[in-house]
Amino acid sequence: MEARFPEGFLWGAATSAYQIEGAWNEDEKGESIWDRFVRIPGKIENGDTGDIACDHYHRFQEDVLLMKGLGLKAYRFSVSWPRVLPRGRGGLNPKGLDFYSRLVDALLAAGIEPFLTLYHWDLPQALQDEGGWARRETALWFSDYAAVVAKKLGDRVRFWITHNEPWVAAWAGHGWGRHAPGLENPGLALQVAHHLLLSHGHAVEALRDLVPGARIGIALNLSPIYPASQGEKDSQAARRADGFLNRWFLDPLFSGSYPADMLEFFGPLAPRIVPGDMRTISRRLDFLGVNYYTRQVVRADPEAPFGVEYVTVPGGERTQMGWEVFPEGLFQLLSRVHRDYSPQEIFVTENGAAFPDEPGPDGKVQDKKRIAYLKEHILQCHRAISTGIPVRGYFVWSLLDNFEWTYGYTKRFGLFYVDYATQRRLPKESARFYARVIAEGGLSGRSGSR
Repeated sequence: MEARFPEGFLWGAATSAYQIEGAWNEDEKGESIWDRFVRIPGKIENGDTGDIACDHYHRFQEDVLLMKGLGLKAYRFSVSWPRVLPRGRGGLNPKGLDFYSRLVDALLAAGIEPFLTLYHWDLPQALQDEGGWARRETALWFSDYAAVVAKKLGDRVRFWITHNEPWVAAWAGHGWGRHAPGLENPGLALQVAHHLLLSHGHAVEALRDLVPGARIGIALNLSPIYPASQGEKDSQAARRADGFLNRWFLDPLFSGSYPADMLEFFGPLAPRIVPGDMRTISRRLDFLGVNYYTRQVVRADPEAPFGVEYVTVPGGERTQMGWEVFPEGLFQLLSRVHRDYSPQEIFVTENGAAFPDEPGPDGKVQDKKRIAYLKEHILQCHRAISTGIPVRGYFVWSLLDNFEWTYGYTKRFGLFYVDYATQRRLPKESARFYARVIAEGGLSGRSGSR
């Protein structure tokens, strides 16, 4: 099947600072909450850390050449807050900021558009020691940090993403203790989510002031939610799960209010909101970043958290993460977001799959399942565009195999296989597939056949 994309469509790949950079304590970088969290016994598989990761801090020029070889039009990366401001506020680290300046220059020289994410979960530990995202002032300190980065890079970076997946930062980090900083308090998670959104709004204001012509957005992890049956209770559970994951962030960003049904449901756990907060959170966005991996199917269960049980649908393909491969969900999600919230533009800022990749006897990584996954999701993007949804770009997660949070190095999402012992990068067959897609401006008989 042929699927030609519009001229100017941005084909990209994505990474994050802690997952690839390494150099965790070099050149005066400060400690992050992940630097601290990975040292708690039992938190990360095999006791892995991001201390070295893909050593991108020292190898970024090599990695930019890999991107150029793919023909990438855009590269989404994140800035490490503690690398720039080791204590989170004040005390600028010129060496850290210069690293990102050199990265941006290398990208531009290669004809690649930088997509800069300000926060991908690595809060400076010094700020966590002062209360972290539970503290309202952190939202203002984040804005100050955004201003520091904007003053240095705003002359060359057009696309800015404030936060990556604030739902994960709030709930995995503060509700369930699975991510840094490892706290377990649902009420705290909701307050943290509010402060993350508030910090986003303040950062939007700072970026607008400092970067004329900036394109500013936020990247949310979103999924369509399906009831396990047509019963009323399961439908209510699906509505609640949608409010928990999707509407809790989309509504304030685009409508300036939290969903009324969820405020009522959360009751005393709901966050403290100061007059003016919602106006700040709902400042105009130029685009929405959508991170999509799979759908969610739920049924009502009064014994489960929030009365919602997440159901594993039998049969079908699954990734190594155990996630169902459900490309149709991307089209349905994009359609819903366009219909209900009407963002000016949408970028699919993450989409990809983990499979147990290893080089074969011929030295090649034959990741046919990843190729099939990418192909089907690219087709759904094309389908969305053909119906008038303003999807302007697509970013594969991820450019490189990397540190996959609590899974350590046991899950591989990359277009390039990384031998962590030698740091050798090896293109997988999916990298060659994606290079053909980019060169041909979409899927053709040739690019779509492998």
